[in-house]
Amino acid sequence: MKVSVQIAVAVAAAVVLSGAQPSLGADSKSSVDAIRHELLQLPYYGVFDFLAFSYDKGTVTLMGYAYHGTLKHDATRAAKRASGVDQVIDKVEELPTSQYDDELRWKTYYAIYRDPFLARYAPGGGVLWGHRHPFDDGFHAMSFLRFPGMEPLGDYPLHIIVKRGTITLLGVLDSEADKTVAGVRAREVPGSFGVENELVVEKAPPR
Repeated sequence: MKVSVQIAVAVAAAVVLSGAQPSLGADSKSSVDAIRHELLQLPYYGVFDFLAFSYDKGTVTLMGYAYHGTLKHDATRAAKRASGVDQVIDKVEELPTSQYDDELRWKTYYAIYRDPFLARYAPGGGVLWGHRHPFDDGFHAMSFLRFPGMEPLGDYPLHIIVKRGTITLLGVLDSEADKTVAGVRAREVPGSFGVENELVVEKAPPR
């Protein structure tokens, strides 16, 4: 379902695509596709980072979390390379360096991606948000609480953000059951100060 590309701020965590809006113009659609392409080429964008963007009349707004040291800067440069982009507003937050957080990241990664129920979301498991997403072309705003009206992207359907001992799950999954299991597995990881399950459940667009 095509949606208008407007900078908004996030929606409730269970609803998926934003409601029906007028279709993007050809130029805006081309720019959105170019922005997405550039950001998906970032070599150090991984499961412990999360990027989302919106586009409005030549202005790209980037939001999310950068675990890798140069990702924030690289994402801004990549977005600026896209056709139709005049300005990039960088609101990506750099995560603090912490050995404790690193241990939590990997424990949570293995707890979730090695779970048999969630194994299809692991790299090579057949589910991928971004490169081969089943939606049609254009902008797809998802209902993330923290990043309203923005499109997420990346090779991992489920991203693990850890900041000062708190685990946040961000991404797009197929069902409420998957979201629940992912939250349970994250809460079973010892040593965290809490888990915020902000995964969004994808619903098939109406035909």
